[in-house]
Amino acid sequence: GFLFQLLEDYYPAPSTGLVVCDAESRVLAVGRGVFELTGFREGDLIGRDLTEALALADPEPLAVVREWGVRQLGRSTAITTRAGITKDVTLDLFPAYDDDGGLLVALSPAR
Repeated sequence: GFLFQLLEDYYPAPSTGLVVCDAESRVLAVGRGVFELTGFREGDLIGRDLTEALALADPEPLAVVREWGVRQLGRSTAITTRAGITKDVTLDLFPAYDDDGGLLVALSPAR
């Protein structure tokens, strides 16, 4: 399993959805809140590349986390929901601190 260090300074908003991805950004698990924000159910996302599945407008933060192993907080971008609606979101991304190389993505409605 993946080991993520969220540290004591991270408190996700109540409307935040969490997604666990592998080293290639393929979705492994989807938490509560993702469906409400995106319209996608867990089965719609599992195994798919997160960037493609949500049509992320700016995939750079994911690449930075994967390449450098550093957190990216408060990154603004847009996704496309299952209904085809473009929605502004804020991404907080956390690298896995083990040899698996995955990442944890927190999706929140734009502030």
